Amino acid sequence: MNRRPRRNRKSAPVRAQVRETHLGVENLIYPIFLVDGENVKSEVPSMPGNYRWSIDTVMQELEECMDLGVKHFDFFPAMPDDKKDKYATSSYNPDENFYLRALAKIRKNFPEMVIMTDVAMDPYSTDGHDGIVEGGKILNDETIEILAKMTVAQADAGADIIGPSDMMDGRIEYLRTELDLAGHTDTSIMSYTAKYASAFYGPFRDALDSAPKEAADIPKDKKTYQMDPANKREALLEGELDYLEGADYLMVKPAVHYMDVIHELKENFNIPVAAYHVSGECAMLIAACQNGWLDYERAMPETLMSLRRAGADSILTYFAKDFAKMVRDGKLDW
Repeated sequence: MNRRPRRNRKSAPVRAQVRETHLGVENLIYPIFLVDGENVKSEVPSMPGNYRWSIDTVMQELEECMDLGVKHFDFFPAMPDDKKDKYATSSYNPDENFYLRALAKIRKNFPEMVIMTDVAMDPYSTDGHDGIVEGGKILNDETIEILAKMTVAQADAGADIIGPSDMMDGRIEYLRTELDLAGHTDTSIMSYTAKYASAFYGPFRDALDSAPKEAADIPKDKKTYQMDPANKREALLEGELDYLEGADYLMVKPAVHYMDVIHELKENFNIPVAAYHVSGECAMLIAACQNGWLDYERAMPETLMSLRRAGADSILTYFAKDFAKMVRDGKLDW
């Protein structure tokens, strides 16, 4: 046998030398849930080990993460019901929106941190949708105007990367224009390019109470604007539009169940591709490990490595801190 592939697997140093894909803490973005109030650290029941934090308690958590090498964070607001309305007006009002004040405080305390934010109406909407609901439909162009106000307000508060998760048509160009007009030419846009109407968002919606509300004139799901899980080529169309409109990153969400889509975007566009390892995917892995069916310290890193191998330059994952601890402690076995 002239060709024996096992020769390149015979020891850990050899395997490390020929390894094709590399995963580091620098590739990870840590999603964090913020709530108004003081002294709040409330675990999300459907996602053990993940919490809703008030701004005072989250500071220590962020410091611990930064010390571990986690420098990239995506912050999501759990808004109280009395700050929600049909047009998400509190989303761009710093007097009404604790989230904007929290971002400003985090920016002041951690100037070296990379802060990513979420742009969509659902955390602030009484209807629970990412856009304006009128006559049982989601209005596209009218929604974009609200998203633009939200975007500029978040950039004013200190965001480095804006994450439009709404899936409205044409919003990237509109947001890019408004950011530039407001003087935020260095603020990046990580577009939720291929966000699918997935069943794996449940724990996230539990954390933020952001699911569509039940009413006769409110669509019961988000299938008219989020993508059909059956479609892959459509993601290339979405990617082309976002690229031409000025997106700095293209994102696929969910991640594990859409690695073929991640690969397609990576092969076809010369800008970074991100993957959102969503709450339901993480919850499945946690549950299997808690039941003793999987080994967490092997299965979790392997999952993240698989996303890197598929083509993800950045991975939003609730396991970012745990992965960083494993790196620090020398527990990775590859």
